[in-house]
Amino acid sequence: MVTLADVARHAGVSASTVSYVLSGKRSISGPTRERIQHSIDTLGYRPHAGARALASSRTDILALMMPLRTGLYVPVMMEIAMAVTTTARAHGYDVLLLTGEEGPEAVRRVEGSAVADAMIVMDVGLDDPRIPLLRAAERPAVLIGLPAESVEAADATGLDCVDLDFEAAGARCVEHLASLGHTAVAVLGEPPAVHERGTGFAARTLTGLRAAAGAHGVGLLHRPVDGTYAAVAAAVTRVFEERPGTTALVVQNEAAVEPLLALLRHQGRAVPEDVSVVAICPDQVAVHASVPLTAVSVPAREMGRRAVERLVARLAGQDARGTELIAPRLTARASTAPAPRAEDRRGHDGR
Repeated sequence: MVTLADVARHAGVSASTVSYVLSGKRSISGPTRERIQHSIDTLGYRPHAGARALASSRTDILALMMPLRTGLYVPVMMEIAMAVTTTARAHGYDVLLLTGEEGPEAVRRVEGSAVADAMIVMDVGLDDPRIPLLRAAERPAVLIGLPAESVEAADATGLDCVDLDFEAAGARCVEHLASLGHTAVAVLGEPPAVHERGTGFAARTLTGLRAAAGAHGVGLLHRPVDGTYAAVAAAVTRVFEERPGTTALVVQNEAAVEPLLALLRHQGRAVPEDVSVVAICPDQVAVHASVPLTAVSVPAREMGRRAVERLVARLAGQDARGTELIAPRLTARASTAPAPRAEDRRGHDGR
């Protein structure tokens, strides 16, 4: 195993000079730095992580707080985590993954133990108990999500936030359906547990849906739903009982997509001839559904990448604080069509 002393002998300098080059604590002349770097590359020297951390007070580790709570769609969470990991490695950082539902205690542990240089926080609530601790922490943090319903309120926390503009995403779904003549729309939302926790993205989507529905004269029903076939069947049955003229569904619940499409087939409701369906989901869910879905893409990889880049900028001394929302992108596919005429719906709504 190559040691720091081996590098020093190869470069013809003292071990302390090599140490200064590695830590950056003292100014070393350009030619000497180049000679030492040549020796490091030639010998394949890798500084010991623990010693480097002690010398520089840096760990080169980012903590990713990704609590796996009830109702969350794990594949999307993992896609964000993979993007965080690969982007972090490209910048020379490793990632410590924290998946427990510890809330503020996880922030205290990272801050108190100095196990990581900075934190990325997921599953952010509108009244998230971690926010006061993150604001007071010495280590920088970036949130994937907003701890408030508006950008202005999120900026007021003084924290970095990256997220899809879910309010605009909800509005975009309604605008697309309204342009096709749909005036009665039902929303199958995230599971009840997600709404009960006050999870920010779900609340902001609903705000956008309702605002656009009001602006376009669209009647809107919202039903939180678990992703099982039984739960989807109960919710959809209730929707058509309460509002038989419903001609379109918006789904913000990846786990509910295939149960919904299977249920509509079982009921004899053709998509999109009888019922149009729009989803807010990752592209791979929309493209590979049994009916390719018109959808607003959830850019999981981009969210993870941007979060790391903002955090790396902060660690490099740049003041990158603020809220960064990714504009929604709706792609029309086979699941939406002009609203059917009332006389064409009689076989389903009994009128």
